[in-house]
Amino acid sequence: MSKVLLVDDMKAELDLLHQYLTEAGYDVTTANNGKEALEMVDNNKPDIIVTDWMMPEMGGLDLCRQLKKNPDTATIPVVACTAKNRDVDKMWATKQGVKAYVIKPCTKEDLVSAVKSAINS
Repeated sequence: MSKVLLVDDMKAELDLLHQYLTEAGYDVTTANNGKEALEMVDNNKPDIIVTDWMMPEMGGLDLCRQLKKNPDTATIPVVACTAKNRDVDKMWATKQGVKAYVIKPCTKEDLVSAVKSAINS
């Protein structure tokens, strides 16, 4: 069972996405922002991270940058799950090593498919 770290500052989103991934058979832990996610990664390295882009303290883009700087976390695949759907947003995500990009609101199928492809890429 793959371990997923789910990062979002909106409790309703976090709960819904957690439900989608748990129902799909993933072991899910959650964080409320990038800073909290980084602390959790140090203690319990996930197989994949699904993160929102816009959050207080540290957003998803900065989280990706921090993960890539550290050799211990640089290979963890990241899926962006965000309301930002402009091409420039996707370009920046790709430059930061994001493996898949899901636009909110998303379906369970969208999210699970993105997670599977990111884990297998």
